[in-house]
Amino acid sequence: MQPDADLRQSTRGVFVYEAPASRVIFGINALDRLPREIERLGLKRALVLSTPQQQPLARTVAGLLGATCAGIFANAVMHVPVEIAHQARVEAARLGADCVVAAGGGSTIGLGKAIALQSGLPVVAVPTTYAGSEMTPIYGLTEAGRKVTGRDRRVLPKTVIYDPLLTLDLPPSVSVTSGFNAIAHAVEALYAEEPNPVTALMAEEGIRALVQGLPSLVEDPRDPDSRGHCLYGAWLCGAVLGTTGMAIHHKLCHVLGGTWNLPHADTHTIVLPHAMAYNYAAAPQAMARIARATGTTNAATGMFDLIKRLKAPTALGDIGMKHADLPRAASLAMSEPYYNPRPVTHEGIAKLLDDAFFGRRPVL
Repeated sequence: MQPDADLRQSTRGVFVYEAPASRVIFGINALDRLPREIERLGLKRALVLSTPQQQPLARTVAGLLGATCAGIFANAVMHVPVEIAHQARVEAARLGADCVVAAGGGSTIGLGKAIALQSGLPVVAVPTTYAGSEMTPIYGLTEAGRKVTGRDRRVLPKTVIYDPLLTLDLPPSVSVTSGFNAIAHAVEALYAEEPNPVTALMAEEGIRALVQGLPSLVEDPRDPDSRGHCLYGAWLCGAVLGTTGMAIHHKLCHVLGGTWNLPHADTHTIVLPHAMAYNYAAAPQAMARIARATGTTNAATGMFDLIKRLKAPTALGDIGMKHADLPRAASLAMSEPYYNPRPVTHEGIAKLLDDAFFGRRPVL
């Protein structure tokens, strides 16, 4: 289907496009604009967030902010445990912070959102991966082995600063899985319950940019142009996730990550082609757009082949999942109703998870 025909078909009925308000600064050395952004927002005391591994970046950010920096909280971890979120909120209150600067990937930005959810403190995001969560009002918290997600405008960062130079040292393997995490957002946006042509254009362009940038990045990890392509794609993929709903892919990844503490981006990478195969016949327009963006004839198998070519993980069994736990994962994924273009059945989910566990190439 040609883009103009796709657009005509999608505009025959009523659609709603609501873009969450967020200011974006993009480009080489964009981080230098951070102090002016804090000033523009009328803020005086910023708590800088990071993971333990990214403390050097946190110190760089703190140095840029100077007297505006209230302190550093460098304990962000994957899946945002409620205990860590509580510690961070207490520290923000103790230091008298009036905002947080989340410098890092999805774990750090997720922590910033958790602080904002309870305290209302504004968030400024400085992403260093391609997760895209900085562009969404979606938050996630994990408690007692269960990850709960929600939407709230309070958690959407006020400003997002994208600087490709901050991603140069992100290892290629982490960059690739982070990129497929972003692509997953765009894939699900294309077959969301209430699609619209604006989101569809952004999703397709986001996938195209990442598919173009990731192979070049693997060849030369310190190429700013390749990094820029990926960061641009992540921006678009995150933005579309913020304007649409989620389906089977994200539901499964939240179950697997929250309950078994599997690596977030790796899990998204592995599950993605299998979720696409599951929905393939039920979402033909979405699959046509994905195939066009990836330059393949089959969106699901083409995505799997690209993941394998870039040497990213393809099997849940290789990242810590146990086969004996798959039935419980399927039951948890079925425990609450959610939209998906193809009806969700226990048998279908069990088959999907089994294929993902062994890393089988999808068969339609």
